[in-house]
Amino acid sequence: MITDMPEIPVIEMTHPMPGFPDHSRFALVQLDDDGVLCSLTSLDEPGVRFLVVPPVRFFPDYAPVVSDDVAADLEVSTAAEVLVLCVLTAGSSLDDTTANLMAPVLVNTTTCKAVQVILDDPDLSLAAPLVA
Repeated sequence: MITDMPEIPVIEMTHPMPGFPDHSRFALVQLDDDGVLCSLTSLDEPGVRFLVVPPVRFFPDYAPVVSDDVAADLEVSTAAEVLVLCVLTAGSSLDDTTANLMAPVLVNTTTCKAVQVILDDPDLSLAAPLVA
């Protein structure tokens, strides 16, 4: 899976994110110099944004497994074509911030198609602390 943050101008969701049926186009905006903290900012309604991080720096063993249907929907054949992003719930500090490991956003870095998948793995957390 990709570890460096690629330049992705517009992301098209193949299916809307849960709870946001009217938002299908997002910009991936880098919020820091290291490319660790980013936002998915809605192009349909700019006030809507999600804080996201590539999980590799916080959860190096995280490797979500998705169905063939999801891979086909994204038009990918290998994990190397996919940017994995975890949606954050911001706390009052980094110590209180959590990542949703159960529902990552997967982005095809070639076509810029994306989908948020809900993984069927009871060991994954909806609110995994970013720092131990």
